[in-house]
Formats: sequence, C-alpha cells, structure tokens
Amino acid sequence: MSRPRKRLAGTSGSGNGCDAQRLFAIPGGVLKNRNPLVTDKGLSGKRTKTENSGEALAEVEDSNPQKTSATKNCVKNLSSHWLMKSEPESRLEKGVDVKFSIEDLKAQPKQTTCWDGVRNYQARNFLRAMKLGEEAFFYHSNCKEPGIAGLMKVDVQFVRMMKRFIPLAELKSYHQAHKATGGPLKNMTLFSRQRLSIQPLTQEEFDFVLSLEEKEPS
Repeated sequence: MSRPRKRLAGTSGSGNGCDAQRLFAIPGGVLKNRNPLVTDKGLSGKRTKTENSGEALAEVEDSNPQKTSATKNCVKNLSSHWLMKSEPESRLEKGVDVKFSIEDLKAQPKQTTCWDGVRNYQARNFLRAMKLGEEAFFYHSNCKEPGIAGLMKVDVQFVRMMKRFIPLAELKSYHQAHKATGGPLKNMTLFSRQRLSIQPLTQEEFDFVLSLEEKEPS
C-alpha cells in the first residue's frame, strides 16, 4: 500500500517538511502523532501498519495525567536514538493491509517515506521529540520472529540492513542478565513498555544492540 510521502520538518525552518502539527511517518507504519512527523489519521484517512491492537489498550492504560506529565519530562532528557516497530507480514485491518517491512522501506523512492498510524499518547510524545537525522532501529513486530532488522534515519529513510537479524529472544536474554548485573539493557523500554511502537534508546543501549550484529547469536 503506497502513500504520498510527507517529510519531517527540520529545525532549520526550510519550509519543505510537514507542518508543525504533523509527525513523521512510514506508510502503514505505526505512528499517529502531532509533530513534523505524523497525523492522527494516515494520509488516506486510514490506520496504518505498525500499530497493533495492543497499542490501543496501552493508550487506555496510560491515560493517567500523572503518567502523562512524567512522560513529558522524560522526553526532554531522551537521547537521539530510537526503536520503531512495523509489521513485516500481511494483516488486514478494516480492509487495509498493514504490512510494511524494512524491505518495503528500502524499495520506496529515495528509500524514504512517511510513518503514520500511532495513536498512543506516549508514542506521540516520543515522536515529537525526534529530530531529522537521528538514528533508529527498524523493528519487525507482530510476526513469527520479531526483532531488529535494520537501521534508518528519522525522516524516515533507510540506512542499511543489520549484518544479522537481532531477534527479540536474544535481546530478552541480555535484558534479563543485565537486570542482575547492571548491564546496558537493564532498563530497555522494549521490555518495560512492550506495547509502544515508538521507543527511545539511550546511547548505551543503542551502542550495545548495534554491537550484537558483530557477534554470534547467543
């Protein structure tokens, strides 16, 4: 399912990005937000890919005003690295196929596209905090083998495939070990806020996960 691209507005005020009430997106991705990135509806008015049923539940669970305030404060201190989820396998939602894999991103014109479909308020806040050129992992979710498939830059633009696919099971094993030893993945949002389709990463988390592609699977 192809859609017109909307580009993320940069900080330079060049005027060729999305307006201030939009947020970045990937066609059929998972973002419904309000920033130079995403809209509350897909470009065609339909829900898009990465968003799954769990995020709708998360939006209800996360409606506490105190949590909202805490999230806003947290966003201010975020690093410039992210993890963004999308579904690589076909799944019809209200008659629309929400499939969008990293291969689909790579196949887009200039390997760049918009990301939309995010409804959860916390994911929206994270989207607002993003800046052009920041790095993000492309995470395949809601599929037979979820995990990190590649790298992209916020706009959204394909950078490269991972040297090897990093499965969720491997990340989870490190997370559990690091909770006991104080390692880099001890507080990784992927495990504390599993339903969020847009997640921040610390520099330490990003560097550690990236280093895994050079190692044999654990």
